[in-house]
Amino acid sequence: MRLLFSLSLAALLIAAGCSKDKDVEPPAVLVKFPAKLPVKKLWGEGVGGGKKQAVLRLGLGPAVDNGIVFAASHKGEVLAASLDTGRHIWVKNLKMPISAGPAAGAGMVVVGTSKGGVVALDGASGRELWRTRVNSELLSSSAISEKWVVMRSVDGRLHGFDAHTGKESWSVEQQVPHLSLRGTATPIIAKEVAISGFDNGKVMAVSLTSGDTVWDTTLASPHGRTELDRLVDIDSAVHAVGDNVFAVGFQGRAAMLALDSGQIWWAHDMSSHRGLAVDEDNLYVTQSDGIVVALRQRDGSELWRNQKMKMRRLSAPVLTSTAVVVADFEGYLHWMDKTTGELVARERIAKERVSSPPVAVDDTVVVLTDRGKLAAYRATPAAMPAPAAPVAAPVTSAAPAAPAPAEAAPAAPAAPAEAAPAAPPPAAPAPESSKPAPDPASPPPTP
Repeated sequence: MRLLFSLSLAALLIAAGCSKDKDVEPPAVLVKFPAKLPVKKLWGEGVGGGKKQAVLRLGLGPAVDNGIVFAASHKGEVLAASLDTGRHIWVKNLKMPISAGPAAGAGMVVVGTSKGGVVALDGASGRELWRTRVNSELLSSSAISEKWVVMRSVDGRLHGFDAHTGKESWSVEQQVPHLSLRGTATPIIAKEVAISGFDNGKVMAVSLTSGDTVWDTTLASPHGRTELDRLVDIDSAVHAVGDNVFAVGFQGRAAMLALDSGQIWWAHDMSSHRGLAVDEDNLYVTQSDGIVVALRQRDGSELWRNQKMKMRRLSAPVLTSTAVVVADFEGYLHWMDKTTGELVARERIAKERVSSPPVAVDDTVVVLTDRGKLAAYRATPAAMPAPAAPVAAPVTSAAPAAPAPAEAAPAAPAAPAEAAPAAPPPAAPAPESSKPAPDPASPPPTP
């Protein structure tokens, strides 16, 4: 009850502050642009929901595993559908107030409820495998491996369950501030540890086998006079790439940490409660003000930023082969070029907000609105190689020069042109010796 009171107080304070401030920046107006990436809607589906679901701000979002899309509604419905066609594979009604998940992996699907219930289903058939309970509300998806299911609860605890039986093996806790944002970070499993952010601005790694804390790093410390100024929640999932972990927090920093020790290699002041996405070289962050920023993994240097969707309450980004995709409060999906940040496509799912991040599989993006509308879009970059065509054109234009000797008139001049190359043979070894030296690989950053 104290937690609910503090959350309600936060909402009242924010509403009061907004009502008195006449200089609040409005959401950016969307401007038309020439689409450079063709987008096709594959299918659309409804997954229960309704107006109450939009008000509750639940941690419901789609998940994909083995070509199957999983989605859930607050009314207790769990749906499995084909990623390519949207055809229903199974539908299960748990008759429970689902508020977290679904998470999918290792052939199973896990959901959490507003009353602390955890239910695991078979991904292929929807058959219930096990169920258990924790003593707090669940508002984020879980992390799943062959042996473990890890979940964060609102009371600041990280729980580890046996994936086969559902028995809780360990639980660790971080202190929860009196005032925090509604929501919890989704944990991840990397190597032999579970990693998650917390409402006090810390990132913690826990041993999967023993539940012992491996490391505990403060990403941001509270500062400011008011409770609102001192919010430093980490409500989005961290990402692990190789031996590094990337995290971002609200009114905090974006940072790269060492997976084995939690040491911070680099950090930049940045505020985000939505989260980030990572590929092999870069990371992409949706800031709290709606600006999308691309940073280089190696040193955190900024590559580009897109401000055309500022204040549009964007979701966390997801990545396709060529684009960064985000959703906004009016139900639009936006595709941005990975290299430049330029908008290349836009589609509207519905006139409803999208809070949960979409899910991308190759070039297919699955999105679920806050009121339960599920849809899949495919943006195929195969139709985009228009810029490559002019490069090939000079080669094809030079090729017709060969047929020219077949014509009667140019035949005589063409002969000397062919005779001239007879002299250059001695110079032939020169090109062989001018091989480009490979660029040396840049060493990793030194702490």
